[in-house]
Amino acid sequence: MQPIGFGQATGTIAVYVEKRPPIASFNTMTSILPLQTGEIDWINAQAGNGWRKLFNVYAKLVQTLALPQYQAYRDLSWQQWRDQYLLQRSGQEALLFSAPDLAANQYLYHIIAGRTYGKQLLAGPLAGVEMVWLDEEFAICAEHRLIICPYFDYRQLSNVKISFLSDLVKTLAPGEHTHITSQYSQ
Repeated sequence: MQPIGFGQATGTIAVYVEKRPPIASFNTMTSILPLQTGEIDWINAQAGNGWRKLFNVYAKLVQTLALPQYQAYRDLSWQQWRDQYLLQRSGQEALLFSAPDLAANQYLYHIIAGRTYGKQLLAGPLAGVEMVWLDEEFAICAEHRLIICPYFDYRQLSNVKISFLSDLVKTLAPGEHTHITSQYSQ
């Protein structure tokens, strides 16, 4: 199954969302497309505030992660990084509208944005994947480096929760043996 969305076909982080931006040219996408500089702003203007929030949360997450793959960009603000690299040809990430293909090993980390969408995937294409629910919002599967989290929106995934998500991702790093024992608390 070929991924459908924005960014890279292989890389560090794949975030999965249920719906595409409501823009006609994206309705027929059948593969992954790197965005061009300025295209995030164009999508935001065409598709609305929800997409601006999604891209902002994604950029904040990558900045919070501070993974070695992103060290070259550590001096940029999350806004600069979003505008210059997020989901572009030089990036390491993807925003996908297709279900995760965990067997393909195309991405190091998989994040499903939205508990309801995550549960739909677990009842369908991800049936059999065993998730550990940490609380009502976050679930994790270390075997597949898969996380279900709140949708990428400020109200659902606040800065505190972005930090928690970042910590979860770091526990899944290859060679990391951290066991998650505590639930998320605000």
